[in-house]
Amino acid sequence: MQRQYRERVSMKNPVHFCALGFGSGLIPVMPGTFGSVAALPLLGATIYASGGVFVGLTLLLSLIGIYLCGKTADDMQVHDHGSIVWDEIAGMFCTFLFIPITPLHLLAGFVLFRLFDILKPWPIIVVDKRMHGGLGIMLDDLLAGIMACLTLHTLLVLWPF
Repeated sequence: MQRQYRERVSMKNPVHFCALGFGSGLIPVMPGTFGSVAALPLLGATIYASGGVFVGLTLLLSLIGIYLCGKTADDMQVHDHGSIVWDEIAGMFCTFLFIPITPLHLLAGFVLFRLFDILKPWPIIVVDKRMHGGLGIMLDDLLAGIMACLTLHTLLVLWPF
């Protein structure tokens, strides 16, 4: 992260700490990928959660993320700075809606989510370019997570693993 932006955030601020993926977004290369990796232990902690609890947690992470990402972007004075990765964490949770949490599923979902997040197919690209603020930061990754989820469900129907 460039020094001028780094000086505008503090890891002691709980909003910044969360929005920066518990520090994973500060890794200078591929912060979005490392933000997605930061979601893996959180997903693992939900292994015994019911579907309803998982959906509720995903909604909570997404709604809180609108505030966290928007506030941190405002504080940094940069829209959707790469170090803001809470949106990747919430997107990863969307990827695993009604998917059993297993090591192989985590790997497949991670790869699918990163592909959709990086390639930004329609409608993700439209949201990414036209929406701003916390909702804009969050929504493109939530859509990437939903697309990864649908793809993973399809793969599991066609080729259970």
